[in-house]
Amino acid sequence: MKAEIIAVGTELLLGQIVNTNAQYLSQELAAIGIDVYFQTVVGDNMDRLQEAVRLAQKRADIILFSGGLGPTQDDLTKDAIAAVLGRELHLNRLAMDKLEQFFRNRGVEMTENNRRQALSIEGATPLENETGLAIGDAIAQDGKFYVVLPGPPKELKPMFENQAKSWLLQQALGGKELAIYSKMLKFAGIGESALETRLLDLIQSQTDPTIAPYAKEGEVAIRISTKAASESEALIKLAATEAEIQQRLSEYMYASEDVTLEEVIVDLMSKRGLTVSAAESCTGGMLMEHITSVPGSSAMFQGGIVCYSNEMKMKLLNVPRDYLEGDQAPGAVSKEVALVLAEQVRMVMDSDFGLSVTGVAGPGFSERKPVGLVYIGIAERDKETEIYELKLSGNRETIRLRSVKAILYRLWRQVVENEKLS
Repeated sequence: MKAEIIAVGTELLLGQIVNTNAQYLSQELAAIGIDVYFQTVVGDNMDRLQEAVRLAQKRADIILFSGGLGPTQDDLTKDAIAAVLGRELHLNRLAMDKLEQFFRNRGVEMTENNRRQALSIEGATPLENETGLAIGDAIAQDGKFYVVLPGPPKELKPMFENQAKSWLLQQALGGKELAIYSKMLKFAGIGESALETRLLDLIQSQTDPTIAPYAKEGEVAIRISTKAASESEALIKLAATEAEIQQRLSEYMYASEDVTLEEVIVDLMSKRGLTVSAAESCTGGMLMEHITSVPGSSAMFQGGIVCYSNEMKMKLLNVPRDYLEGDQAPGAVSKEVALVLAEQVRMVMDSDFGLSVTGVAGPGFSERKPVGLVYIGIAERDKETEIYELKLSGNRETIRLRSVKAILYRLWRQVVENEKLS
């Protein structure tokens, strides 16, 4: 079944409030096997509301509405739906009794416009509002299913959970719940386009399970999803697709659950009794912040130095002056300096690994070197230090973040490879 969510309210279009209802409803619908294909936001306008309803009828089997059920003249959701469906609005006596009791208890006279909150579309199943005043509606007509919910999340969520969900299961799904189960696979060290190329035949031929890639800065995720009657059945269906993806991308796939790269590294190194330290120039502590944001990182992170200036590179980490000054010097942004920083911070902190980052984050050139040129280093106890040159694009923050993700990926790879050799 295909669904569309229509959120009603000019305040949503103006950005005055965030549409969290659509996120909640999408998650809840997916959990009972209903696919949300479209999300629409429309203002408090009768003509545009009716147009949105008619468009949704053409492309969805189930249409859910949130908002526009209040007492004022611009709360038009039920009016618009009733007009499109050719139905009248009627006063719901139970809802009206609740309204009147609400105002009596507060000693306040109820204004006439509050009656609108007790209106129900002709022939609809009324949905009681347990935490508010405006009732909802559920309607089946011509093979389409309509669920009308209030806008405030504290009212919408219990109404959906306690009433609308069961109505949908019985009316739209015939009592057969076929839930959607998903698994997230996480990748680093590869871009979205390169990853998609490796999986293009799987993506193009997908039916069930489905494969959907998502890109973030310096990382890529793949969500594989399937519909099944039980979790055990779903896991069997997902396992074969996961195994095929992992076989093709094993050098980049760092997790088969929705965790961050730094979380995986902290867990991996902590379990093996390994430690790490860091020396940062252009990233200014961002690498250390990513590591120490993970609970339990104190078990593996020894410490670090932000050596932003040349003076601090020389004073704290013994970078030779002739590496930094003079016409023939390689400069602070160089593989030579990255190597010294990584090796020196490892020795100073007495850690198993020393990491270094030095580069040009921009926006201007530095040492006549281009924005995005970054060198990262990984010094490991009793092994040769590895230096990597990166040529990154983006603004200052993007370059810094991509540098951090790049060195975390290289650290993860080195620890994993060491374990394979041991």
